Amino acid sequence: MERRFVYMDYNATTPLRPEVKAEMIEDLELYANASSLHEAGRKARSRIERSRAAVAALIGAKDPERVVFTSGGSESNNTVFATMFHLGRKGGRKGIVTTKIEHPCVLNAAKWLADEGFPVTFLDVDEYGVVDMDQLRRAVGPETLLVSVMAANNEIGTVQDIRAIAAIAKAAGAYMHTDATQSVGKIPVSVDDWGVDYMTMSCHKLYGPKGIGGLYVREGRPLEPLIRGGHQEHGFRAGTYNNQGIMGFGLAAELAKAELDDYVERIGGLRRRLRDGILAAVPKCRVNGHPERVLPNTLNVSFPGAEGEAILLSLDLEGIRVSTGSACASGSLDPSHVLMATGVGPELAHGSIRFSLGRDSTEEDVDYVVSRIGPIIARLRSMSTVSY
Repeated sequence: MERRFVYMDYNATTPLRPEVKAEMIEDLELYANASSLHEAGRKARSRIERSRAAVAALIGAKDPERVVFTSGGSESNNTVFATMFHLGRKGGRKGIVTTKIEHPCVLNAAKWLADEGFPVTFLDVDEYGVVDMDQLRRAVGPETLLVSVMAANNEIGTVQDIRAIAAIAKAAGAYMHTDATQSVGKIPVSVDDWGVDYMTMSCHKLYGPKGIGGLYVREGRPLEPLIRGGHQEHGFRAGTYNNQGIMGFGLAAELAKAELDDYVERIGGLRRRLRDGILAAVPKCRVNGHPERVLPNTLNVSFPGAEGEAILLSLDLEGIRVSTGSACASGSLDPSHVLMATGVGPELAHGSIRFSLGRDSTEEDVDYVVSRIGPIIARLRSMSTVSY
């Protein structure tokens, strides 16, 4: 099989869809400030509101006004935690409950609150990355202000039961936040069915542009602006509107909603083909994450006796682009905090690769990866001093 280019790092980012790119190029003509009252400004504002409605529809939000546009997932998550900081300083509840496998922007925001005197509980997960529900019930009580649990993990793909988690938070009178950055557009998402108060989204995971994201805020829930200034986003997020980013987000959301069922079925089939192929080609490897409650595009595999970066670079030489974990933590030499939390030891965690597929992935791509991974692992293991 000839060398080919295979992109399997869709959880890090996705390519801009041709339809979205074309729409954004056309929308460059709508350069007017959407806050201006003249005709050009009103036209830009109309397109922004159309995009807001498309994003709301994708996440099952009946009222588009509950969607606040941000610069991305990290800003959305930080806005929620900053809101909790301001609420807690006024007295009353201050308890924060999250998990050990959250995205770094949630973990670091939670640690910031802990440094500021907020009681923070980091929940354990089982070997599949599923939240310990008994520990959750014990942790949530009259002092709990916020429960924040990622809907689906970016490294291992495990999908949490957000509806059940939110019910526990609500019963205690706490707010419920979920980082759904990796879920929106990949699995069915409904803010009402799940019962969440806040939900984080990011457009560049949806084949849209970078630098634009969203935060769903249920009506009546508090929100403290992270960026202060003008009246934009009902005063929740000041700054001149990112016209082209928001318009790209809208079309990307519209297309994702229309194609969701096909995505789940087709990409899920490719994931199973990749998983079965790797297990057959490489002895003594381990699939991480839940065997069933998992994103249809995400496969995390540990290869004992081989080092993750060496695997990644060897695959890269073959034209295959993958990740050793979260792209946001790629500069760290520490083993994956997600895998460590599931009980995977440091050596095995260091030998793990995340394959994340997307809408452009094909059976030929999967077969090419399978054909290359076996010889690569065999070669790296032959040079390793680690027993496996």
